[in-house]
Amino acid sequence: MRIAILSRNPRLYSTKRLVEAGEALGHTVDVIDTMHCYMDITSSKPSVRYKGKPLPHYDAVIPRIGASVTFYGTSVVRQFEMMGTYSINESVAISRSRDKLRSLQLLSRKGIGMPRTGFANHPDNIGDLIKNVGGAPVVIKLLEGTQGIGVVLADTQKTAEAIIEAFMGLEANILVQEYIKEAGGADIRCLVVDGKVIAAMKRQGAEGEFRSNLHRGGSASVVRLSPAERKTAVDAAKTMGLRMCGVDILRATRGPVVMEVNSSPGLEGIEKATGKDVASMIIQCIAKNAKPHSNKTKGKG
Repeated sequence: MRIAILSRNPRLYSTKRLVEAGEALGHTVDVIDTMHCYMDITSSKPSVRYKGKPLPHYDAVIPRIGASVTFYGTSVVRQFEMMGTYSINESVAISRSRDKLRSLQLLSRKGIGMPRTGFANHPDNIGDLIKNVGGAPVVIKLLEGTQGIGVVLADTQKTAEAIIEAFMGLEANILVQEYIKEAGGADIRCLVVDGKVIAAMKRQGAEGEFRSNLHRGGSASVVRLSPAERKTAVDAAKTMGLRMCGVDILRATRGPVVMEVNSSPGLEGIEKATGKDVASMIIQCIAKNAKPHSNKTKGKG
């Protein structure tokens, strides 16, 4: 099969591993900078052009789209879908998961465990907003934040009110969530592929840091999931419509709660923590589900 990886940086660990795994399994793999693609949108023969030439037909694409370029990146994925190319994560599912508020509303509707969450627009609602998620301490998140950036722990009511007022003064969209103290600054990243958890790791925040992101100095170790945690991860992925994703879970007293569903999870931390060849499992999922030469039938988009 011929596979395209939509990635802005071919030197990233995840991108390199997917190329290595794809080629080792006998596929042709190209890395394409998403932001340098441009589209010829026609009803008869839609195409994607790159560096002055039309791209060849790809049997499958793997979107590795950063949060800052979600709008254009999903447009490119959608164009490939119009051409009949299989995408391991469809454009609509990526957009759905990137909208933090929408994704939490969908998880809530499906009855999936999640932290009590508040969202408001006007400063007059701040006091009641904090009260309704259980009171301080609370976690305040920018809707557009990634990798722990724009996530603040407010220890007291007054601190929370001040932070929320500051964010609202900047016209930033925020969520206010209960602080799951019993998680102890740790979370679980579950890698879900094709409806199964193929790998899981525990991420522990650095000393004095409540955020567990590896980018912020956290450490990773292999973890054994409970049946409830495994089911929660699979159900969250299914709710988002993602065939491949990272589901971040906290261990709360009442059971597992989902913090986020990531459509472009990094592979370095989880491969090194678990010793599993996650990249090859992703390629195998594509080989199982994609149809070679599917350009014969144009997709609906």
